Amino acid sequence: MEEKGANIKIEAVLKEKTTQLLGQLGYQCLVAVSPLANEPENWAVNISVEVGSGPLIGKNGQNIGALEQMVRLCALRELPDLPNFSVDINDYRQLRTKQLVSAALAVAERVRASKKAEAMEPMSAYDRRLIHVELASHPDVETASIGEEPKRRVVIKPLII
Repeated sequence: MEEKGANIKIEAVLKEKTTQLLGQLGYQCLVAVSPLANEPENWAVNISVEVGSGPLIGKNGQNIGALEQMVRLCALRELPDLPNFSVDINDYRQLRTKQLVSAALAVAERVRASKKAEAMEPMSAYDRRLIHVELASHPDVETASIGEEPKRRVVIKPLII
């Protein structure tokens, strides 16, 4: 019962802080907060905005990350043991994840065939991590991040055994 009460508080605080921040920015939206099904210690804050979500999302989702940090800072005041959570707006991150994974798999396939390393486009740390995690289960390629922010990118290399 104690865990259920904690979950209700986490949900309420994340929803309240997200709604307040977006309201201060002039956005009316629906906010849904829930633990991830496959990772109950991690939470998802899903925001639905009907009109004008572009500025909230930003280029390659950069503003979503900033909003996530702002929500985290506000929520920490009430929840010092705040669990990990991620913010998504109109399923942008979910769609972007699918696109990045698809692109990384295509590059990995080219690397396997050519036996030559290939660099992907510059991307955020969040996006680079997605690719590293996805390709970690592929034993014939390895990944590394190179360059300096904001031009840091993932390189996919063939593993020669």
